[in-house]
Amino acid sequence: MTPFARPAGPRSLAARQAAADAGTAVLRGVLAEDGARLLLLVPDPHARFAAVELAAPFAATVLDDGYGVCSYVFAWTPDREPLPASGVLGGYLEGFGDLRMRPDAATAIPLGDRTWAVVCDAEWPTGQLAELAPREVLRGQLAALEGLGLVPSVGIEHEVVFTGADGEPLTAHGTDYALGGTERLAPLLSDVRSALDEAGLGVESARAECHPGQYEVVLRHRDALSACDDVLLQQLIVRRAAARHGVSASYLAAPAPGQGNSGHVHLSLSTVDGSPPDLLGGFLAGVLRDARALTAVWAPTWNSYVRLRTAPFSPREIRWGHDDRTAAVRVAGPPSDPRLEFRFAGADAQPHLVVAALLAAGRFGLEEGLAPPEPGAPAGTLAASPWEALSLLGRVGELLGTDVEAQLTALLTEEIESGLDTVTDWQRRRGTLRS
Repeated sequence: MTPFARPAGPRSLAARQAAADAGTAVLRGVLAEDGARLLLLVPDPHARFAAVELAAPFAATVLDDGYGVCSYVFAWTPDREPLPASGVLGGYLEGFGDLRMRPDAATAIPLGDRTWAVVCDAEWPTGQLAELAPREVLRGQLAALEGLGLVPSVGIEHEVVFTGADGEPLTAHGTDYALGGTERLAPLLSDVRSALDEAGLGVESARAECHPGQYEVVLRHRDALSACDDVLLQQLIVRRAAARHGVSASYLAAPAPGQGNSGHVHLSLSTVDGSPPDLLGGFLAGVLRDARALTAVWAPTWNSYVRLRTAPFSPREIRWGHDDRTAAVRVAGPPSDPRLEFRFAGADAQPHLVVAALLAAGRFGLEEGLAPPEPGAPAGTLAASPWEALSLLGRVGELLGTDVEAQLTALLTEEIESGLDTVTDWQRRRGTLRS
């Protein structure tokens, strides 16, 4: 197994660091060769990467020294415009100075053409990690959970819709689990498979999905930090493969009314001493209790709330059930080794924040000794609109910290105001009907 392999199952933060240390030495040798290139990637709040590409021989030195990235990448809009500089966000926007990217060599993947990509942490010049970086938010929750003797294993499902140059999906209808009807996708999917295999991301399954042009690729379950990094690396690879075929790959939460691209999270827990964890008790109860307050994490965009209307498979009602895909939380797997599938988030949600929120809510439930309701019993609903989600963010401060609360408040406020500043085709059509 190479230092860059993604072993299935849980892995502690210490074990991940050991893999990063081993990978650094290997990656340094690769990058010392003429013509090698290094792509530094930092996950931002919008489920995408901020990126800087470096050429050999300088790239190898960055593994020790890091490299600069403008601090506003954690305080910008989807249009890469700065958010209002208030509170904690002001420190990221004042002067637009540099944070330092620190490569995590355990994340490294080859992208072809002698280029390696590596996901980075971000720190201030003082060496303090950037508190608004999604990776740092997740790492903090992982450390808190390890304090209880628990380590999670995570698998993330992301659905994608492929559209041609005309904007139309590459299949005219849903092809759920189908072979027939997917022929137009075949050349692209062959390229996607090859690229993911060459990157070593460890694909578990792939299949056609239920909406036009929709497909799903699922990576094997792994440690939480790797799962979140790798699902964004998967998106990067899929989009690049699609572009080579003149196709667009969309992870929009609602590609069309009545349709949804999900970001379901499968999660199980392991204990250090081998005793069975309380996955279906306090952990589940904590998530159910706080799911509504965390709606802004599951649904960060205006479009996210269109997806939440696509029942029954994007359920807004908060309830759990055994092997029930119409429940917001589905218990899957054998009774001796169950896992929870959290179906709240869309494919547009920031995966590090989604998993951090699940871990925080579940940990609070464990610490408080909560008990879940009976299977199938409603336990509330997710927020129905971005305004409603915005009003609930105070609880996010208790779960993920006041800095993250301030960041999400600014992001969702900007999303709402940007939407209100926009004239849509729907508004034009409705206006025409009134004339």
